[in-house]
Amino acid sequence: MRGYSIEERAIELAHYIIDSKDTVRGAAKKYGISKSTVHKDVSERLLKINPVLALKVRGILDENKAERHIRGGMATKLKYEHEHEEKNVG
Repeated sequence: MRGYSIEERAIELAHYIIDSKDTVRGAAKKYGISKSTVHKDVSERLLKINPVLALKVRGILDENKAERHIRGGMATKLKYEHEHEEKNVG
């Protein structure tokens, strides 16, 4: 992602999040940048560059935020199922 302008990076991140429905954390990992940078790019910088695109990303991020308790619960469930399987095998 190096060599891009900040504006180009913000737009590319926005398109990635919209297309993949990925989280800020997932986008940060994919592009090798911090969560803070992704959030600032798509929440602040993008509003000035392309407000329509910013609103689309905001919708995805709001949806992800609303669903995060479900993802957290599923991760916990899988963790304990895995631990239970190890006890029964071992």
